[in-house]
Amino acid sequence: MKKDFLLLRHHSTEELTALLDLAAELKAKTKAGQPHPLLAGKTLAMIFEKSSTRTRISFEVGMHQLGGKALYLNSGDLQMGRGESIADTARVLSRYVDGIMARVYAQSTVDDLAKWADIPVINGLSDLAHPCQIMADLLTIREHKGSLAGKTLCYVGDGNNVANSLIWGCIKLGMRVRMACPTGYDPDETTMAWAYENGDFACSPDMLAMASGADVLYTDVWASMGQEEEQAAREAIFAGFQINQAVVNAAARDCIVMHDLPAKKGQEISEEVFEAHANVIFDQAENRLHAQKAILVHLMQ
Repeated sequence: MKKDFLLLRHHSTEELTALLDLAAELKAKTKAGQPHPLLAGKTLAMIFEKSSTRTRISFEVGMHQLGGKALYLNSGDLQMGRGESIADTARVLSRYVDGIMARVYAQSTVDDLAKWADIPVINGLSDLAHPCQIMADLLTIREHKGSLAGKTLCYVGDGNNVANSLIWGCIKLGMRVRMACPTGYDPDETTMAWAYENGDFACSPDMLAMASGADVLYTDVWASMGQEEEQAAREAIFAGFQINQAVVNAAARDCIVMHDLPAKKGQEISEEVFEAHANVIFDQAENRLHAQKAILVHLMQ
């Protein structure tokens, strides 16, 4: 049976831990300049409904380092943009390539690709989830904190796809999760219900209470791609939800600060805090490469 990587909720603690271990191994080989062409001769189709810096570059470079090739396909390059069904697109691509990565608007698009494709499908981002980002985040936390179990992560801002995937990934790996979101902007209800039942989880608009003692502070932009028309309204609603020095002071003394980028400094994070923790934030960005290489090897080798 083929394997996909669509939502972290589909994967066990053991699977996620093994992926992090593999990512660390591949990162060490990359840093040492040791070739690891584990996907020699393999091709990845990359479908982009949304533009990207980190997703495109990390997958493309990752496939190159693994000895394979990546094809960049935006919506204008595919007949999907002219009405061909997702089912037919998936079946055609299955005859040409060895895997599909899709960065899309709707979760249903990546789900349908996985349903109809005979090859592995990776969710590069959807409105519901961003699992590849969170694997990079978990790798980064493990590098800087030594372990994941028992650590507390506080997320500040919009309960979006990143927040949803953080909940699944962090709780499955033994972390405590705190969400500080404006009223009405909480994460996915089903995800939170699972978190309350299966983990140490809290969600409240009381940002300083949520940040208290946290080992990791994490934020994201107030308006994601596709929400540009809401930007002004969101700036007013989220004005008090910024990771600044006061929030850092509420967290553990040795806390790290994370941001999945791109950042709007002065909005969701102060420039002072961003620059003070830039080494972690850019480790986090780099780790997209290593975490995704592990996912590619796991699915396509």
